[in-house]
Amino acid sequence: MPSNNVQRYRESLMMSKAELARKAGLSTLTIDRVEAGRACRLDTKRKILIALGLRVSDKGQVFGSVLVDPRNRLDAETDTGTERSLDARTDAVQEPSQANGGYKS
Repeated sequence: MPSNNVQRYRESLMMSKAELARKAGLSTLTIDRVEAGRACRLDTKRKILIALGLRVSDKGQVFGSVLVDPRNRLDAETDTGTERSLDARTDAVQEPSQANGGYKS
């Protein structure tokens, strides 16, 4: 399943893959891969945006929002200062005092 809107934008402009590839200076295989949701270089994204007549600042609408590194992500539970761990045996969330014998890992 595609993770971007490149095909939707291209089709709304009634543009073929070959035409987009030609305007962007890319191969049709690259366009196929991008539309399928595969990763591509930033330069490729920039070329596609320009070929679609969009600005680089429109990248979020076409390619989705920037992914957050899960190691740096703060969710609601850590924002409140409450640390929790997942007990794999019960698939239940437990407080640190209950998980791992009371030790923080």
